[in-house]
Amino acid sequence: MMLRSLFSTRSASMLAAVLLTLFCADVASAQEAGGGSTSLIDLTAAFSVGLVVIGAAMGISKLAASAYESMARQPEVSGSIQTAMIIAAALIEGFTFYALFICSTK
Repeated sequence: MMLRSLFSTRSASMLAAVLLTLFCADVASAQEAGGGSTSLIDLTAAFSVGLVVIGAAMGISKLAASAYESMARQPEVSGSIQTAMIIAAALIEGFTFYALFICSTK
């Protein structure tokens, strides 16, 4: 039982996050004047772009699921729900493009 809990998905993901932080993070406290990066792999932009895309996908999927559920419950107001869903999805996409622009300007 203890081995099963030791090698669970949660502990594996935490170990992966710690290893990613150790291998990819810059040393913040003792950098040289030239600002040279001492990380083994520089994945900060790729990691942040991935987080932005995952967050946008989760937001739009939750929005669509809630909208379709409410349209199924009240079909008479489906037009206004669909309009509100499209506007909210456009706002999420706009924020996503802005965040991707910020992440890519490194």
